[in-house]
Amino acid sequence: MKKAQPPDPDEISLIDVLGALNDPIRVGLVRVLADGRERGWGELRVPVAKSTLSHHLRVLRDAGITRTRQEGTRCFVELRGEDLDVRFPGLLGAVLGAADRDDVGGHVGVVGGLPEARADRKPGAPQVES
Repeated sequence: MKKAQPPDPDEISLIDVLGALNDPIRVGLVRVLADGRERGWGELRVPVAKSTLSHHLRVLRDAGITRTRQEGTRCFVELRGEDLDVRFPGLLGAVLGAADRDDVGGHVGVVGGLPEARADRKPGAPQVES
């Protein structure tokens, strides 16, 4: 099986990033992942089928926004916040701030909890851990 890899940091394209963020589900996923924690796909609470979630996560990965890691049959995803901030300073914070203000993607969260965007972050401040 071919292992899918996100682009290298210097190959992340602004057009690809903006294109990937043109969907409320994907913006919601970025909001959830903005706390810097790696999440198992099964932890993500989204109002779509698993195959559609897989598509959204692939779009985010292919654009360089997230990184996916497979461990056995489980997949984990994390935001590439540092890479994005180096490549496009301030972009992620601006997107997250606007998404918080307009509640874009607010219906996406984690199983058993509030959407992480509301629970762990101040609006507009991407708290991405190393």
